[in-house]
Amino acid sequence: MAVAEELHFRRAAERLHVAQPAVSEQIRKLEDELGVRLLERTQRRVSLTEAGAAMLEESRRVLHQADIAQAAARNARDRASTRLSVGYLPDSLPGSISRALQHLTADAPLVQTRLETGSSLPLIDAVRTSRLDAAVVALPGPVNGLQVTALGPQRAVAAVPVGHASALDPEISLRRLAPERVVVMPRETNPPFHNAVASICRDAGLAPTLIEVDEPRVEQVLLAVAAGAGPALLPESATDRFATPGIRFVPLEGGEAAFDSAVVTRPGTESLATLSFLRAIARTRRPGVVGVPRPAVSLAA
Repeated sequence: MAVAEELHFRRAAERLHVAQPAVSEQIRKLEDELGVRLLERTQRRVSLTEAGAAMLEESRRVLHQADIAQAAARNARDRASTRLSVGYLPDSLPGSISRALQHLTADAPLVQTRLETGSSLPLIDAVRTSRLDAAVVALPGPVNGLQVTALGPQRAVAAVPVGHASALDPEISLRRLAPERVVVMPRETNPPFHNAVASICRDAGLAPTLIEVDEPRVEQVLLAVAAGAGPALLPESATDRFATPGIRFVPLEGGEAAFDSAVVTRPGTESLATLSFLRAIARTRRPGVVGVPRPAVSLAA
């Protein structure tokens, strides 16, 4: 294209920033490969042959398409760096995450965030396999090799009908509640919390039947309570997002943490969206929570 447009080998070489003999050699090789002459050369002028004119027209199309391909690749890279996929547990989403997403929207408006719910182990695996950029999970869990950003502990709260004798109390002991049945989410949804519920009941000297709802949805838990299935135990962050007429949330007496909430990401990520999300979390973390992301240690499920 350079030679055909300049019709002068020296000027074409200067335009390409190469030596003139290299340009002449490349044209000769191209003509040998095609089996046709592309240029007529005399001591005074260079002109295009009919084959050269046809080659020039198609070459322009090829290079234009190459420019489009490069632009598409760069745009795909830029889009990938502004997409953020976050998973979280259906029964546990700390308020700090909602605030962090608000900061992210203000500080990085080009980031497009996609949220999805899931059970604990699949969410962790999704981060490992890069299907998710981050996941808000409960610890302990099998997060070895991932980067863990602490969000702080969560306590358990009881969900009881408004007509319950302790519905208006500031807190309630499980022994006073004395349930024969406790409604909970399926164990695989949040294993650390399910284990904590069993431990809370054991420490209270109770052995209630744990009624797991069919679907991992807090709404089903609350409807089961309203239908008389028994009180429910849920993570305290559920109180910020769910409400059902006729149901009240009452903190358990003692206030011991049931589990720790954390965000897991891939170590050494270069995703601008993920890094911006982690910075936004750092701005909203509770006082007293250690704010430095750390590599995960091996923890039992």
